[in-house]
Amino acid sequence: MARSLGTRILRTNRSCFGDDPTVQESVPVILATVGLAHDLGNPPFGHQGEAAIGKWFARCTPLFDAPGEVVPAAEFTPVASDQRGDFLKFEGNAQTLRLLVRLQNTSGPSGLNLTAGTLAALMKYTVPSHRTAKGNAATKKFGYFASEGDVVDWIREKTGLAAGQRHPLTWLMEASDDAAYSILDVEDAIKKDLVSPEDLRAFIRSKFYETTEGGGLVNQLEQDFKKADETIADLTRIKEIKASYLRTRLVERVLTGAAEEFLKDREAIFSYQRTAPLLECRSFASEVTAALKEFARTHAYNSPDVLRVELQGARVISGLMDLMWDAIASREVFAKLNSRRTSPQAAFVYSKISDSYRWHFEQASGASGLPIRYREMQLLTDMISGMTDRFAVELHAELTSATHG
Repeated sequence: MARSLGTRILRTNRSCFGDDPTVQESVPVILATVGLAHDLGNPPFGHQGEAAIGKWFARCTPLFDAPGEVVPAAEFTPVASDQRGDFLKFEGNAQTLRLLVRLQNTSGPSGLNLTAGTLAALMKYTVPSHRTAKGNAATKKFGYFASEGDVVDWIREKTGLAAGQRHPLTWLMEASDDAAYSILDVEDAIKKDLVSPEDLRAFIRSKFYETTEGGGLVNQLEQDFKKADETIADLTRIKEIKASYLRTRLVERVLTGAAEEFLKDREAIFSYQRTAPLLECRSFASEVTAALKEFARTHAYNSPDVLRVELQGARVISGLMDLMWDAIASREVFAKLNSRRTSPQAAFVYSKISDSYRWHFEQASGASGLPIRYREMQLLTDMISGMTDRFAVELHAELTSATHG
């Protein structure tokens, strides 16, 4: 979707990103890359997973300061106050950057060796955890951990971006993400039979029929649904066809609006003056996006099935963090990170942590100047955020059975 949005803008205004053909050709490629990569750092259960991680650290705040009974006080350095937000406000976007530049090993410790321009476009948020500020899309959350500060310095050096400035292509990635989730969430609700295509069409009609653009969308959907009803197919297939029509029409409207807003406000974007997302302005596309999110909140997010999964997710993540923290911290020599675990349980659980993640922890790759306690906590979040929903549930069941059975 991000690539499509970039291509759409180039077709409208070829020189929007300058006259260099190489730059013009790179825009869709960069957008495709960041569109695919930008959610890779999200923990299981999405935003609920982020919240669960933050709540665990809030519950365990003494860990930031206290060495524990078996740790020599002289060897312990507390986590600095300006670094604690990395964990208390855990952010999947920052984890994505870390994953790509640190944890994905190829031939060394530099991750996937992506270009500075690609990494800059990937950074939806441009400040560390202690510098967040409301009122600006680029700073309302944080975009990198203390452990990747050196990488961000390199990105800025190579791209010319100053601290806090957002890469112009990031606005397009963000708009594509907003469009995708607002549309796909309601499509998912249709697939799960929480609502019908007719329910969504009726909702769109109630919201927008009286407007020029909305009336056109409603009429188009009515024609599409009529074609679907005339199809010789079973009811399930007809529902799928209608959902496909809804997705196609809504994506077209929202991406068109995002492209128009980008071109209209190009000067502010390229001078780093814009503060609001492309789909949070006075436009039909913004209204559609907001309406779809409202529909999803009402009919999908608050359904018993969804709430049950969120509850399970919170319990699973909290339980995994309890087990893994004990395994990470329980070693014979505090300052020797790869030293033997102090119990069979800790050894078994520690063995379940990714070899790559353990290597980065034990070798202190990219962690110069960070205290051991920070690095212990980061190994914990690296492992948790690298799981899928299903893997987390299954691993939690396995570890719980092995350690308590």
